[in-house]
Amino acid sequence: MTFRKHENFPSKVLKNERDLVVYLPPGYEEQPSRRFPALYLHDGQNLFDGSTAFVPGMDWRVGETADHMIGSGAVEPLIIVGIYNLGEQRIREYTPTRVPKLGGGRADRYGKFLIDELKPFVDREYRTLVDSAHTGLGGSSLGGLVSLYVGLKFPQVFGRLAALSPSVWWNQRVMHRFAATVQIEPRPRIWLDIGTREGPQIVRDVEKFRDVLVQKGWQLEQDLHYERVEGAEHNEAAWAQRVGPVLQFLFPAGNKNV
Repeated sequence: MTFRKHENFPSKVLKNERDLVVYLPPGYEEQPSRRFPALYLHDGQNLFDGSTAFVPGMDWRVGETADHMIGSGAVEPLIIVGIYNLGEQRIREYTPTRVPKLGGGRADRYGKFLIDELKPFVDREYRTLVDSAHTGLGGSSLGGLVSLYVGLKFPQVFGRLAALSPSVWWNQRVMHRFAATVQIEPRPRIWLDIGTREGPQIVRDVEKFRDVLVQKGWQLEQDLHYERVEGAEHNEAAWAQRVGPVLQFLFPAGNKNV
């Protein structure tokens, strides 16, 4: 596995800095003229390395899974960018609106950071395919919420979205109302899932969000995959199990029509 780390990447938009970890696919160095899709994932410290994960030793194993899926021919080679969260600022940056007791509400600025600062840097430093059809955004929990919010707001930038156990309950389901009213063109390809052991109301909220997307024109198993994962809890171990299927749905090898 090939990783490159960029420490203390600065943001003028957010007035802070964070680490980035970039996964490079097999063959990246050997094919200097080839360009690759890019997938941006939040909570970067939980993706590749158990020693930096929120729960020590419990990471998503994204690097191993991507290597395996690419090597087996199921997934096209892609660059994966892990964007570290900043701990106590995570709720603020990953949520579209402010809630009295929880705070939040800086997702618009975080999205501006992604689009105006981070993506241009990655596109300069690495051989990416820069168009929306080859650019993904994803995460879990609040990271899933912000992926949906920014991705549906800027579908001309992000054409592939992964929302694992997304916190669409936030602020009395404000995300449902946003998705129902916003103009979305072109429609991104979306992976949406929830574990059955995350709580009955949480499951219902995600399924209602799925219904909003279907009403907006998404078609299940065409440009929307919804999965209710039996027995899955709200943690890194559960999300690690879904990385392979997520990559295969969003970046299938050899399929130029998705």
